Amino acid sequence: MTHVPQPFDVVKVPFPFTDRQQNKFRPAVVLSSPDNFGELSGQSVLAMITSAKHARFPLDLLIEDPETAGLPPECVIRMKIFTLDNRLIGEQLGQLGRQDQRSLVANVRKLFPFIN
Repeated sequence: MTHVPQPFDVVKVPFPFTDRQQNKFRPAVVLSSPDNFGELSGQSVLAMITSAKHARFPLDLLIEDPETAGLPPECVIRMKIFTLDNRLIGEQLGQLGRQDQRSLVANVRKLFPFIN
């Protein structure tokens, strides 16, 4: 990826994140700002996206507009948050739709209640 990812971008990231011989690319959503973090650190903060078929996890958020996000139906944003070097981030699949953006912000505030 040649640019610093923007908040709410849905991107492909390598998984597992360790140095193994084979990586699978999985979707994730960008949470961090390029201005306050990404351009300064060369990294982005992301949350994983997984199939809704997996066991529920606290604050799982069903993506209501998977087409805009570039995802298949029945995907959830999982509040498993990680930081990844921007050079490892693959292609952009899409971006969260407006309602999904609002729902994600609400969940981040639930996860970090000190954020107003």
